[in-house]
Amino acid sequence: MLGMGLAGCGEDDPFTRYCDEVADQQQPLTEAAAAGPTRGLLEALPSFRALQEKAPDDIADEWAVVVQRLTVLDEALQAADLDPATYDPAQPPAGLSAADTAAISAAASGLVTDAMRTALDAVQQQSRDVCKTPLSL
Repeated sequence: MLGMGLAGCGEDDPFTRYCDEVADQQQPLTEAAAAGPTRGLLEALPSFRALQEKAPDDIADEWAVVVQRLTVLDEALQAADLDPATYDPAQPPAGLSAADTAAISAAASGLVTDAMRTALDAVQQQSRDVCKTPLSL
């Protein structure tokens, strides 16, 4: 599974640990992707956190961007006592405060930036290049 040509590296090798985690997270990430763009990303957050923990140094910054931005949105939804699975930004629930609406909107806008797209592209490319497998099936 290791694609970096690091012959003789054992379980302490960061690329081996990371690629093992990629394999472990493929099914949950595939299932999360089926939930749609934003909801799917939020459902993938536990898997992304696991991958971030095992990420080698060369991809750690990109994982930090992905996890941090999704965590901000997740926390904004939790603070507003909203379920990410049912929240529709086009039709916010009655009684949602202006402050909660603004916090959710600001957090969601962090997901559609060049930095987030670049980070997502990089972690996906790393998985294909180093682990020889996609993050999701």
